[in-house]
Amino acid sequence: MMVGEVSPGLIAILGEARAREKEQALFYRGLAASAAEAGLRVETERLNELHADEQHHLSRLTARLLELGATPDDLRRVEAPGSSLEDWEAEARHREGAEVGWYEGQLGADLDGRTRALFEEILESERKHREQLGGKWMSA
Repeated sequence: MMVGEVSPGLIAILGEARAREKEQALFYRGLAASAAEAGLRVETERLNELHADEQHHLSRLTARLLELGATPDDLRRVEAPGSSLEDWEAEARHREGAEVGWYEGQLGADLDGRTRALFEEILESERKHREQLGGKWMSA
């Protein structure tokens, strides 16, 4: 990719990443609300931290699109996936595994250096989510 030239493919990849992160954020937000309602303080904190990381991923991806001069898609169409506190960890680990696989797959794409660095940082966070099912892995 040449300097000043933005590939439509790159914009599409960033758009897909944003939609995936929005769905993950909604997943954890729903679970955190259920945990809070049930009075499960430890689970509420863990889920809120995961939610915060996914929101941070979304914000960073949005900022990257704006830096490239693109207009981010309206994500209001993204629906919250069904979630239940019963066996939430298995579902979350499965979802995080899918995120890890997706970001690993994107590293083979024609990414500019800044986008590649962002994806690598998000990938590391997603790996920690999958392993520990806890958040607060993203730097400011």
